[in-house]
Amino acid sequence: MKKIFSIVLAVAMLATALFMFAGCGEKKVTNEIVVGMIGPYTGGTAQYGLAVQNGAKLYFDEVNAAGGVNGFKIKVVAYDSKGEDAEANTAFSRLVDEGMSAFLGEVLTGTTLAIVPDAFEKQIPMVTASATADAVTVNPDTGAVYNNVFRTCFIDSFQGIKMAQYAKEKLGAKTAAVIYQTGDDYAEGLAKSFVEECGKIGIDVVAEAAYAKGDVDFKSQLTNFVSKNPDVVFCPNYYQDDGMIITQARQVGLTCKFLGGDGWGNVTKYASAEDLNGCLYASAFDESDEKVKEFKAKYIEKFGADAPFNMFSALAYDAAKVIVNALQKATAVTPDNVKAGYFTSDAYKADVINAIKTQSGSIDGLTTNGYSFDEKNNPIKSITIVECVNGEEVSRGLY
Repeated sequence: MKKIFSIVLAVAMLATALFMFAGCGEKKVTNEIVVGMIGPYTGGTAQYGLAVQNGAKLYFDEVNAAGGVNGFKIKVVAYDSKGEDAEANTAFSRLVDEGMSAFLGEVLTGTTLAIVPDAFEKQIPMVTASATADAVTVNPDTGAVYNNVFRTCFIDSFQGIKMAQYAKEKLGAKTAAVIYQTGDDYAEGLAKSFVEECGKIGIDVVAEAAYAKGDVDFKSQLTNFVSKNPDVVFCPNYYQDDGMIITQARQVGLTCKFLGGDGWGNVTKYASAEDLNGCLYASAFDESDEKVKEFKAKYIEKFGADAPFNMFSALAYDAAKVIVNALQKATAVTPDNVKAGYFTSDAYKADVINAIKTQSGSIDGLTTNGYSFDEKNNPIKSITIVECVNGEEVSRGLY
Protein backbone atom coordinates (compact mmCIF):
# COMPACT_ATOMS: atom_id res chain seq x y z
CA MET A 1 0.00 0.00 0.00
CA LYS A 2 2.82 2.40 0.88
CA LYS A 3 4.53 1.57 -2.43
CA ILE A 4 1.37 2.36 -4.41
CA PHE A 5 0.92 5.60 -2.46
CA SER A 6 4.52 6.60 -3.21
CA ILE A 7 4.05 5.97 -6.92
CA VAL A 8 0.83 7.99 -6.99
CA LEU A 9 2.51 10.82 -5.09
CA ALA A 10 5.48 10.84 -7.46
CA VAL A 11 3.21 10.96 -10.51
CA ALA A 12 1.23 13.80 -8.97
CA MET A 13 4.37 15.76 -8.22
CA LEU A 14 5.66 15.22 -11.76
CA ALA A 15 2.38 16.35 -13.24
CA THR A 16 2.42 19.48 -11.07
CA ALA A 17 5.98 20.25 -12.10
CA LEU A 18 5.17 19.79 -15.78
CA PHE A 19 2.11 22.02 -15.43
CA MET A 20 4.14 24.70 -13.70
CA PHE A 21 6.88 24.46 -16.34
CA ALA A 22 4.34 24.70 -19.15
CA GLY A 23 2.70 27.64 -17.40
CA CYS A 24 6.00 29.44 -17.12
CA GLY A 25 6.73 28.83 -20.79
CA GLU A 26 3.28 30.03 -21.77
CA LYS A 27 3.67 33.14 -19.64
CA LYS A 28 6.87 34.07 -21.47
CA VAL A 29 5.13 33.76 -24.82
CA THR A 30 1.92 35.58 -23.89
CA ASN A 31 3.28 38.49 -21.87
CA GLU A 32 6.14 39.87 -23.95
CA ILE A 33 6.76 41.22 -27.42
CA VAL A 34 10.49 41.43 -28.07
CA VAL A 35 11.78 44.61 -29.71
CA GLY A 36 15.48 44.52 -30.52
CA MET A 37 17.86 47.45 -30.49
CA ILE A 38 21.50 47.72 -31.55
CA GLY A 39 23.76 50.74 -31.45
CA PRO A 40 27.20 52.08 -30.51
CA TYR A 41 26.71 52.37 -26.77
CA THR A 42 30.46 52.56 -26.21
CA GLY A 43 33.21 54.09 -28.32
CA GLY A 44 33.58 57.28 -30.30
CA THR A 45 29.98 57.48 -31.52
CA ALA A 46 28.28 56.48 -28.27
CA GLN A 47 26.80 59.98 -28.10
CA TYR A 48 24.50 58.93 -30.92
CA GLY A 49 23.88 55.38 -29.77
CA LEU A 50 22.91 56.30 -26.22
CA ALA A 51 20.74 59.18 -27.40
CA VAL A 52 18.79 56.77 -29.63
CA GLN A 53 18.60 54.05 -26.99
CA ASN A 54 17.36 56.43 -24.31
CA GLY A 55 14.80 58.13 -26.52
CA ALA A 56 13.31 54.82 -27.63
CA LYS A 57 13.32 53.24 -24.18
CA LEU A 58 11.57 56.27 -22.75
CA TYR A 59 8.58 55.62 -25.00
CA PHE A 60 8.62 51.85 -24.60
CA ASP A 61 8.64 52.31 -20.82
CA GLU A 62 5.68 54.67 -21.07
CA VAL A 63 3.77 52.11 -23.14
CA ASN A 64 4.51 49.32 -20.66
CA ALA A 65 3.49 51.50 -17.72
CA ALA A 66 0.16 52.10 -19.46
CA GLY A 67 -0.45 48.35 -19.88
CA GLY A 68 1.60 47.47 -22.94
CA VAL A 69 0.41 46.63 -26.43
CA ASN A 70 -3.10 45.25 -26.19
CA GLY A 71 -2.22 43.66 -22.87
CA PHE A 72 1.25 42.43 -23.89
CA LYS A 73 4.38 43.98 -22.40
CA ILE A 74 7.25 45.03 -24.65
CA LYS A 75 10.60 43.50 -23.79
CA VAL A 76 13.45 45.65 -25.11
CA VAL A 77 16.69 43.76 -25.75
CA ALA A 78 19.64 45.99 -26.66
CA TYR A 79 23.18 45.08 -27.70
CA ASP A 80 26.25 47.24 -28.21
CA SER A 81 27.68 47.21 -31.74
CA LYS A 82 30.57 49.51 -30.77
CA GLY A 83 30.08 51.04 -34.21
CA GLU A 84 31.49 47.93 -35.90
CA ASP A 85 29.79 46.02 -38.75
CA ALA A 86 30.78 42.57 -37.47
CA GLU A 87 29.50 43.33 -33.97
CA ALA A 88 26.23 44.62 -35.41
CA ASN A 89 25.70 41.49 -37.52
CA THR A 90 26.42 39.19 -34.58
CA ALA A 91 24.04 41.14 -32.34
CA PHE A 92 21.28 41.03 -34.95
CA SER A 93 21.57 37.24 -35.24
CA ARG A 94 21.29 36.98 -31.46
CA LEU A 95 18.14 39.07 -31.47
CA VAL A 96 16.56 36.87 -34.14
CA ASP A 97 17.38 33.80 -32.04
CA GLU A 98 15.82 35.50 -29.02
CA GLY A 99 12.47 35.93 -30.76
CA MET A 100 12.60 39.53 -31.97
CA SER A 101 9.29 40.75 -33.44
CA ALA A 102 10.54 44.20 -34.53
CA PHE A 103 13.84 46.03 -34.68
CA LEU A 104 14.68 49.66 -33.87
CA GLY A 105 18.07 50.47 -35.26
CA GLU A 106 20.85 50.42 -36.17
CA VAL A 107 22.19 53.88 -35.38
CA LEU A 108 25.11 54.57 -37.70
CA THR A 109 24.64 54.42 -41.45
CA GLY A 110 27.45 51.92 -42.05
CA THR A 111 26.36 49.41 -39.42
CA THR A 112 22.76 49.76 -40.54
CA LEU A 113 23.72 48.89 -44.10
CA ALA A 114 25.53 45.82 -42.74
CA ILE A 115 22.31 44.59 -41.09
CA VAL A 116 19.73 45.45 -43.77
CA PRO A 117 20.26 42.40 -46.06
CA ASP A 118 19.71 39.97 -43.17
CA ALA A 119 16.70 41.91 -41.90
CA PHE A 120 15.21 41.91 -45.40
CA GLU A 121 15.80 38.18 -45.88
CA LYS A 122 14.13 37.39 -42.54
CA GLN A 123 11.44 40.06 -43.06
CA ILE A 124 11.98 41.66 -39.67
CA PRO A 125 10.05 44.95 -39.33
CA MET A 126 12.83 47.55 -39.03
CA VAL A 127 12.78 51.27 -38.25
CA THR A 128 15.96 53.30 -37.91
CA ALA A 129 15.96 56.71 -36.27
CA SER A 130 19.30 57.87 -37.60
CA ALA A 131 20.68 55.96 -40.61
CA THR A 132 20.40 58.46 -43.43
CA ALA A 133 22.02 56.81 -46.47
CA ASP A 134 19.66 56.36 -49.41
CA ALA A 135 20.74 52.69 -49.66
CA VAL A 136 19.26 51.86 -46.24
CA THR A 137 15.81 51.35 -47.77
CA VAL A 138 16.74 50.68 -51.39
CA ASN A 139 19.06 48.04 -52.81
CA PRO A 140 21.72 50.12 -54.61
CA ASP A 141 22.44 47.34 -57.11
CA THR A 142 18.88 46.55 -58.20
CA GLY A 143 16.92 49.64 -57.20
CA ALA A 144 14.42 47.42 -55.38
CA VAL A 145 12.90 48.83 -52.19
CA TYR A 146 13.41 46.87 -48.97
CA ASN A 147 9.74 46.54 -48.05
CA ASN A 148 10.47 45.95 -44.35
CA VAL A 149 12.88 48.85 -43.69
CA PHE A 150 11.74 52.35 -42.71
CA ARG A 151 13.21 55.40 -41.01
CA THR A 152 12.07 58.46 -39.08
CA CYS A 153 15.07 60.59 -40.14
CA PHE A 154 15.46 62.18 -43.55
CA ILE A 155 17.98 60.90 -46.09
CA ASP A 156 21.47 62.00 -47.05
CA SER A 157 20.62 63.22 -50.52
CA PHE A 158 17.76 65.31 -49.13
CA GLN A 159 20.02 66.97 -46.56
CA GLY A 160 22.74 67.75 -49.08
CA ILE A 161 20.24 69.19 -51.54
CA LYS A 162 18.51 71.34 -48.93
CA MET A 163 21.77 72.74 -47.53
CA ALA A 164 22.96 73.67 -51.03
CA GLN A 165 19.66 75.41 -51.67
CA TYR A 166 19.85 77.19 -48.32
CA ALA A 167 23.38 78.39 -49.10
CA LYS A 168 22.15 79.79 -52.40
CA GLU A 169 18.79 81.25 -51.38
CA LYS A 170 19.40 82.41 -47.82
CA LEU A 171 23.15 83.05 -47.67
CA GLY A 172 23.69 84.25 -51.23
CA ALA A 173 26.59 81.83 -51.70
CA LYS A 174 28.20 81.75 -55.13
CA THR A 175 31.14 79.49 -54.28
CA ALA A 176 31.61 76.55 -51.92
CA ALA A 177 34.18 74.02 -50.75
CA VAL A 178 33.54 70.55 -49.32
CA ILE A 179 35.53 68.44 -46.83
CA TYR A 180 34.38 64.95 -45.92
CA GLN A 181 35.57 61.62 -44.52
CA THR A 182 36.29 59.18 -47.30
CA GLY A 183 34.95 55.66 -46.88
CA ASP A 184 32.09 56.83 -44.66
CA ASP A 185 28.68 56.26 -46.26
CA TYR A 186 27.07 59.12 -44.38
CA ALA A 187 29.70 61.76 -45.15
CA GLU A 188 30.16 60.70 -48.76
CA GLY A 189 26.41 60.63 -49.37
CA LEU A 190 25.86 64.17 -48.12
CA ALA A 191 28.92 65.50 -49.94
CA LYS A 192 27.85 63.98 -53.24
CA SER A 193 24.30 65.33 -53.12
CA PHE A 194 25.51 68.79 -52.05
CA VAL A 195 28.00 69.02 -54.91
CA GLU A 196 25.46 67.78 -57.46
CA GLU A 197 22.84 70.28 -56.31
CA CYS A 198 25.37 73.11 -56.38
CA GLY A 199 25.98 72.30 -60.03
CA LYS A 200 22.27 72.53 -60.75
CA ILE A 201 21.62 75.84 -58.97
CA GLY A 202 24.74 77.74 -59.92
CA ILE A 203 27.09 77.47 -56.94
CA ASP A 204 30.68 76.90 -58.04
CA VAL A 205 32.37 74.19 -55.95
CA VAL A 206 35.91 75.55 -55.96
CA ALA A 207 37.52 72.80 -53.87
CA GLU A 208 36.81 69.30 -52.54
CA ALA A 209 38.94 67.52 -49.95
CA ALA A 210 38.73 64.10 -48.33
CA TYR A 211 40.36 62.70 -45.22
CA ALA A 212 40.66 59.24 -43.69
CA LYS A 213 39.00 57.90 -40.56
CA GLY A 214 41.12 58.74 -37.54
CA ASP A 215 42.79 61.79 -39.07
CA VAL A 216 43.17 64.70 -36.66
CA ASP A 217 45.17 67.18 -38.74
CA PHE A 218 43.19 68.92 -41.47
CA LYS A 219 45.28 72.06 -41.91
CA SER A 220 46.68 71.09 -45.29
CA GLN A 221 43.22 70.76 -46.85
CA LEU A 222 41.94 73.85 -45.09
CA THR A 223 44.92 75.98 -46.11
CA ASN A 224 44.11 75.10 -49.71
CA PHE A 225 40.54 76.26 -49.07
CA VAL A 226 41.85 79.63 -47.88
CA SER A 227 43.46 80.20 -51.26
CA LYS A 228 40.11 79.44 -52.98
CA ASN A 229 38.17 81.84 -50.70
CA PRO A 230 34.80 80.00 -50.76
CA ASP A 231 31.64 81.69 -49.51
CA VAL A 232 30.74 78.57 -47.51
CA VAL A 233 32.30 75.23 -46.61
CA PHE A 234 30.10 72.13 -46.45
CA CYS A 235 31.40 69.77 -43.76
CA PRO A 236 29.06 66.75 -43.67
CA ASN A 237 30.74 64.60 -41.02
CA TYR A 238 30.12 63.65 -37.40
CA TYR A 239 30.40 66.19 -34.62
CA GLN A 240 33.85 65.21 -33.27
CA ASP A 241 35.57 65.66 -36.62
CA ASP A 242 33.53 68.74 -37.47
CA GLY A 243 34.58 70.42 -34.25
CA MET A 244 38.26 69.78 -34.96
CA ILE A 245 37.94 70.87 -38.60
CA ILE A 246 36.26 74.16 -37.75
CA THR A 247 38.77 74.90 -34.99
CA GLN A 248 41.69 74.33 -37.35
CA ALA A 249 39.95 76.27 -40.12
CA ARG A 250 39.92 79.35 -37.94
CA GLN A 251 43.56 78.79 -37.04
CA VAL A 252 44.62 78.88 -40.71
CA GLY A 253 42.52 81.96 -41.44
CA LEU A 254 39.36 80.49 -42.99
CA THR A 255 36.56 82.75 -41.76
CA CYS A 256 33.53 81.77 -43.85
CA LYS A 257 30.42 79.97 -42.59
CA PHE A 258 30.55 76.20 -42.27
CA LEU A 259 27.45 74.14 -43.07
CA GLY A 260 26.68 70.60 -42.00
CA GLY A 261 24.17 67.78 -41.84
CA ASP A 262 22.38 66.23 -38.89
CA GLY A 263 25.61 64.62 -37.69
CA TRP A 264 26.45 68.02 -36.23
CA GLY A 265 24.09 67.56 -33.28
CA ASN A 266 25.91 68.72 -30.07
CA VAL A 267 28.80 70.14 -32.12
CA THR A 268 28.97 73.05 -29.67
CA LYS A 269 30.69 70.69 -27.23
CA TYR A 270 33.56 70.14 -29.68
CA ALA A 271 34.58 73.65 -30.76
CA SER A 272 34.55 77.07 -29.19
CA ALA A 273 31.54 79.33 -29.34
CA GLU A 274 33.58 81.94 -31.18
CA ASP A 275 34.76 79.52 -33.88
CA LEU A 276 31.25 78.14 -34.42
CA ASN A 277 29.31 81.40 -34.44
CA GLY A 278 27.18 81.65 -37.56
CA CYS A 279 27.67 78.04 -38.63
CA LEU A 280 24.49 76.18 -39.62
CA TYR A 281 23.33 72.62 -39.99
CA ALA A 282 20.29 70.56 -40.93
CA SER A 283 18.35 69.06 -38.06
CA ALA A 284 15.26 66.92 -37.73
CA PHE A 285 13.69 68.65 -34.75
CA ASP A 286 13.04 72.07 -33.26
CA GLU A 287 14.02 72.36 -29.60
CA SER A 288 11.85 75.45 -29.23
CA ASP A 289 8.73 73.38 -29.98
CA GLU A 290 6.61 72.81 -26.85
CA LYS A 291 6.29 69.07 -27.48
CA VAL A 292 10.05 68.74 -27.73
CA LYS A 293 10.56 70.82 -24.57
CA GLU A 294 8.23 68.50 -22.66
CA PHE A 295 10.00 65.46 -24.06
CA LYS A 296 13.40 66.84 -23.10
CA ALA A 297 12.24 67.47 -19.54
CA LYS A 298 11.02 63.86 -19.24
CA TYR A 299 14.24 62.62 -20.79
CA ILE A 300 16.44 64.49 -18.32
CA GLU A 301 14.28 63.39 -15.40
CA LYS A 302 14.70 59.74 -16.38
CA PHE A 303 18.30 59.62 -17.59
CA GLY A 304 19.93 62.63 -15.96
CA ALA A 305 21.19 65.97 -17.22
CA ASP A 306 24.50 64.45 -18.34
CA ALA A 307 22.92 61.80 -20.60
CA PRO A 308 23.52 62.40 -24.32
CA PHE A 309 20.57 64.28 -25.78
CA ASN A 310 20.18 65.41 -29.37
CA MET A 311 17.73 65.25 -32.23
CA PHE A 312 18.26 61.50 -32.50
CA SER A 313 16.69 61.14 -29.05
CA ALA A 314 13.50 62.65 -30.47
CA LEU A 315 13.74 60.66 -33.70
CA ALA A 316 14.13 57.46 -31.67
CA TYR A 317 11.10 58.35 -29.56
CA ASP A 318 9.19 58.75 -32.83
CA ALA A 319 10.62 55.48 -34.18
CA ALA A 320 9.38 53.71 -31.06
CA LYS A 321 5.96 55.28 -31.63
CA VAL A 322 5.91 54.01 -35.22
CA ILE A 323 6.78 50.50 -34.07
CA VAL A 324 4.28 50.42 -31.18
CA ASN A 325 1.50 51.76 -33.38
CA ALA A 326 2.17 48.98 -35.89
CA LEU A 327 2.36 46.34 -33.15
CA GLN A 328 -1.01 47.51 -31.85
CA LYS A 329 -2.57 47.37 -35.31
CA ALA A 330 -1.16 43.89 -35.97
CA THR A 331 -1.85 42.28 -32.58
CA ALA A 332 -5.14 40.48 -33.08
CA VAL A 333 -4.86 38.20 -30.03
CA THR A 334 -5.17 38.64 -26.27
CA PRO A 335 -3.02 37.28 -23.44
CA ASP A 336 -5.69 34.61 -22.97
CA ASN A 337 -5.70 33.11 -26.46
CA VAL A 338 -2.26 33.74 -27.98
CA LYS A 339 -0.46 30.67 -29.28
CA ALA A 340 3.23 29.98 -28.85
CA GLY A 341 5.31 31.54 -31.59
CA TYR A 342 2.64 34.02 -32.68
CA PHE A 343 4.81 37.13 -32.31
CA THR A 344 7.65 35.63 -34.32
CA SER A 345 5.48 34.19 -37.07
CA ASP A 346 5.89 35.33 -40.67
CA ALA A 347 2.23 36.34 -40.78
CA TYR A 348 2.52 38.58 -37.73
CA LYS A 349 5.70 40.26 -38.95
CA ALA A 350 4.06 40.86 -42.34
CA ASP A 351 1.12 42.55 -40.59
CA VAL A 352 3.51 44.79 -38.64
CA ILE A 353 5.36 45.79 -41.81
CA ASN A 354 2.09 46.61 -43.54
CA ALA A 355 0.88 48.63 -40.56
CA ILE A 356 4.08 50.71 -40.51
CA LYS A 357 3.64 51.52 -44.19
CA THR A 358 -0.07 52.23 -44.24
CA GLN A 359 -1.21 53.13 -40.73
CA SER A 360 1.34 55.58 -39.32
CA GLY A 361 -0.42 58.75 -40.48
CA SER A 362 -2.14 59.44 -37.16
CA ILE A 363 1.03 59.33 -35.04
CA ASP A 364 1.62 62.56 -33.13
CA GLY A 365 5.39 62.67 -33.48
CA LEU A 366 7.98 64.99 -32.01
CA THR A 367 9.56 65.65 -35.40
CA THR A 368 6.47 65.58 -37.62
CA ASN A 369 2.70 65.40 -37.28
CA GLY A 370 1.87 62.00 -38.71
CA TYR A 371 4.29 59.68 -40.45
CA SER A 372 3.70 59.25 -44.15
CA PHE A 373 6.28 57.24 -46.07
CA ASP A 374 7.13 57.73 -49.72
CA GLU A 375 7.62 54.98 -52.29
CA LYS A 376 11.10 54.31 -50.85
CA ASN A 377 9.92 54.12 -47.23
CA ASN A 378 11.39 57.51 -46.34
CA PRO A 379 9.34 59.92 -44.20
CA ILE A 380 7.88 62.96 -45.89
CA LYS A 381 9.04 65.91 -43.77
CA SER A 382 10.95 69.20 -43.78
CA ILE A 383 14.31 70.01 -42.21
CA THR A 384 14.97 72.44 -39.38
CA ILE A 385 17.89 74.83 -39.80
CA VAL A 386 20.00 75.17 -36.65
CA GLU A 387 22.50 77.99 -36.14
CA CYS A 388 25.37 78.02 -33.64
CA VAL A 389 25.07 81.21 -31.61
CA ASN A 390 27.31 81.98 -28.62
CA GLY A 391 27.77 78.33 -27.76
CA GLU A 392 24.10 77.42 -28.22
CA GLU A 393 22.38 75.53 -31.03
CA VAL A 394 19.40 77.70 -31.97
CA SER A 395 16.56 76.70 -34.27
CA ARG A 396 15.95 78.99 -37.25
CA GLY A 397 12.76 77.22 -38.28
CA LEU A 398 11.72 74.84 -41.03
CA TYR A 399 13.18 75.04 -44.51
